[in-house]
This record gives sequence, C-alpha cells and structure tokens, in this order.
Amino acid sequence: MLLWDVTNYRTVAHYAYSMLHHLHNPDSFSWGCVIRFLSQKGLFTEAVSLYVEMSRMRLYPTSHAISSALKSCARIQNVLGGVSIHGQVHVFGFDTCVYVQTALLDLYSKMGDMRTARHVFDEMAERSVVSWNSLLSGYLKAGNLDEAQDFFGQIPNKDVISWNSMVSGYAKAGNMDQACTLFQLMPERNLTSWNAMITGFIDCGSIVSARELFDSMSRRNCVSWITMIAGYSKGGDVDSARKLFDQMDHKDLLSYNAMIACCAQNSKPKEALELFNDMLKPNIYIHPDKMTFASVISACSQLGDLEHWSWIESRMNDFGIVLDDHLATALIDLYAKCGSIGMAYELFHSLRKRDLVAYSAMIYGCGINGKASDAIKLFEQMLAECIIPNLVTYTGLLTAYNHAGLVEKGYQCFNSMKNYGLVPSIDHYGIMVDLLGRAGYLDEAYKLITNMPMQPNAGVWGALLLACRLHNNVDLGEIAVQHCIKLESDTTGYCSLLSSIYATVGKWDDSKKMRTGVEAKEIIRVPGCSWTTNLTSP
Repeated sequence: MLLWDVTNYRTVAHYAYSMLHHLHNPDSFSWGCVIRFLSQKGLFTEAVSLYVEMSRMRLYPTSHAISSALKSCARIQNVLGGVSIHGQVHVFGFDTCVYVQTALLDLYSKMGDMRTARHVFDEMAERSVVSWNSLLSGYLKAGNLDEAQDFFGQIPNKDVISWNSMVSGYAKAGNMDQACTLFQLMPERNLTSWNAMITGFIDCGSIVSARELFDSMSRRNCVSWITMIAGYSKGGDVDSARKLFDQMDHKDLLSYNAMIACCAQNSKPKEALELFNDMLKPNIYIHPDKMTFASVISACSQLGDLEHWSWIESRMNDFGIVLDDHLATALIDLYAKCGSIGMAYELFHSLRKRDLVAYSAMIYGCGINGKASDAIKLFEQMLAECIIPNLVTYTGLLTAYNHAGLVEKGYQCFNSMKNYGLVPSIDHYGIMVDLLGRAGYLDEAYKLITNMPMQPNAGVWGALLLACRLHNNVDLGEIAVQHCIKLESDTTGYCSLLSSIYATVGKWDDSKKMRTGVEAKEIIRVPGCSWTTNLTSP
C-alpha cells in the first residue's frame, strides 16, 4: 500500500526495481503490480521497459501487466511495442479479458488505426462505457466527425465523457451551433463540458460568447480562467486578460505563466517582467518553470536589453532551470535582436535539434543585423532539412533582402510565399513597400499598396512616406500623409516629413503652412487633397 501514498514516484520506482531484482522467486503478480504503478503514475517508458524485462524472464503476465503496458505504449506512441504485446494477448489467452481488450482498443484509437480499433471493438465479448468512449475518441481524433456522430448515437449508456467528447469534437471542427445543441441536451455537465465550449468559442473568434459562458458558470477551475486569459491574449486584448487575472482568488504557476505569456506575446515586455517580479515576492513566491522563463526571455528580447538577461540568467540558476532547446531558441532570438549575432550562432549550433522556430529566429537575427547572405544560407539549409517555412521565417528573410537592398531577390522571395501555402501579412507588405521605396521604385510601391488584399495600416503608408522623403516625391508623399493622418492620432512626425519634402523641392509656402499647423495643432489641409482632419482627434 505504500506505493499508492507517496508523491515521489521516481524514487519509489527505483526502490521497486531493487525489490523486484532481489526477489529469490520472481512472480508475475509482483512484477505486474509495479508495471501498473508505473503506468498509473505517468512513467510510461519505464512501464514498457519493465514489461519487456518481465517477458525475457519468461514470467506469465497478469491482465494488469498487459493492459498497463498497452496503455503505456499508447501514451508514448510506441507502435512496435504495442503491436508486439497485441501478439502476446492471443498467446496468453487474454482475448476475452475486457481490461486487456479495452487497452488494445485505446492503443489503436490513439495511433489513428481506426480499422484495427473497430475490429477489436467488434470482437469484444463484453463492452464497458470506457470501450465505447475510447472508439468514439478515436473517430474524433481522426477527424471522422460523421462516423463519430453515428457511433455516438449507438452508445447504450452514455456518460458525461461521451457527451464531452462529442461536444469537444464539434467545437474543434468549428461547428459551434451543433456543439451548443449537444451542450444544451447534456443530462449532466462538468467543468470539462463548460471549458470545451469556451475553448470552441475562442477558437472560432467569438470571445464575447466565450466570456458570456464563462460568466454564467457557477463554478470554475484553473483551466477555465487560463482558457479565457489565453483567449484574450490571442485577440491582443491584454487589458481584459489582466482584469480577469486580477479577479482570480488563487493564482498558481499556470495562471502566472498564461498572463506573462499574454504580455510577452502582445508587445508588453515591461508588464511581463513586472509580473515575473511579482510572482517571486515573499508573500506570493511561486516557483517559476521553463515556460515562465521562455516568456521572460522573449520579453527581454523585445526590450533589446542584455542587462535584463544577466539578472534572468542568475534567477534561472537559482531555481535550477537547465537550458534546453526551447529556452536556447528563445535566447537565440534575444541575442540576435540585441546585436550579439555571434553568441546567437554559438547557441544555434549547440542545439540538439534545430526546428522551424530556431531557424526563423536565426534568419530574422541575421536579417536585422545586415547579414543577408547568412540569412539566405540559413533559409536554404532549412529547406534542405525539409523544414517548411512559416510567416515569421519570411519576415526575417524579407528583412534581410530589405537591408541589403536586393529588390529583385526580395520580390522573388515575396512571391514564393504562395508555394508554401502562405498568405503575406500586412507586415510583409510593409517590408516590401520599404524595399521598393528605398530603391526608388515609388510607383511600384504605391501599386503594391493599392493591390493589397487587406486595408493598409499607417506602417505601410509610413514606409511609402519615408521613401518619398528620401526621393523627394511630392505627389505620392501627399497621398501617403493623407492616409497616415486618417489612421493615426499622433500625426506630427508624418506632417513634418511632408513639410520637409515641400522645403526640399522649393515649395516654401506649403512647407510653412504644414509646419505651422503642426505646431499649433490646428486642422491640417494637405495641398491637393479635398478633406481635412484634426491632429488632436482620436
């Protein structure tokens, strides 16, 4: 009974191993109990290894040993191990054992092999609700929503897990109408039911509906709060996320991680670091983990301050946080953005596995540090390793071409995004406008803006305006300022640029009028434009 009352499972596992190997007469029951313990406590790899060792000793396995080993194979996606144990099920005569058969069904469902899973299910002499739910979950995981719905209707004694699976399935598919219908029909709901609905609304972009459901809950758990905070974070609404966070009676590590990540991901680095400081205060003192530090490092990189990192590094050492690939990748981004490209490269080459995030961080770092050739080489190396680029990768690559003034290559790069199913974002258009404009292709830059599939923002028009100032183009400068004034409340910088363009080409009166209007914060009329706007208006 001692095995079930402790929390330090790995220590207990070590003692259990020792006890098993010192038994004078090894028996199947003892080995089966330890395998079951390891599986129940999440030590799946250890459970499978012990089962293999047990088989080599030619001990006849118990039903608990086989079902626990199958469960462990399913959790760690050990297909070969699971199939091998399936073969032993027939050899040892467990074909009719409901626990073993259910474990087999769960294995193939989690592997996505629904044909074999259904075959196991059809051959079961006895089926529990767990068996039905396991196959239902498999259909949903495989994306077979219609088959799942038909199968759901056949379940004789549906429990709350059956209903939750179906509700979650529709929510993940974006069919919130059907999810709502099932949710209303549920004879019993638990927190998982409510959280599945909230997640579904958030994923569909209906944050208002998610909040209404959240507010109507009579009881909430940590997942409910964190899901809503993450939802606001996804929509860039940091203020609403923070208000919700402040309302929490009990804040744990997960809630702090969610809020710190929200700030870091939405360009609020100072707020992220303040929250990190708060969680370390004596009256709160929550032990941070790797996820905490990943967000904190991201915040430091946004500030472009290595001094902050020195302090963060000491805190990581204090808490015994070991630098893994995930944290190292965040550090690569930090070093690159702070101009320490050599240190970024050193870390990059030390990674055990270089993934898309690591490559994208390094490419962007090379791009902003004027190392266009390095960025291009990294991109080619990434493709050679069959890693598909994403929008962030292209932001870095286009930035590299922009810094190097490689217009033709930049255009080729921009147009190649569609080859990977990527649709350029407004940031990519902004970089291209800047690249074309700086090179003097102002008409092409303006044409690109007018053909954008989304509404250009002030950043895009501002890039054109800067190019107009560089090349003293009055006509396009007036058009650019017209849009900048319309989109931004603080237009002083834009109007000053246009005033400078007027002065350079000898339009002194227009330059004076523009400058005087800016200083007095009066209504500005751009020459050649028929509309007006107040500089102080929001």
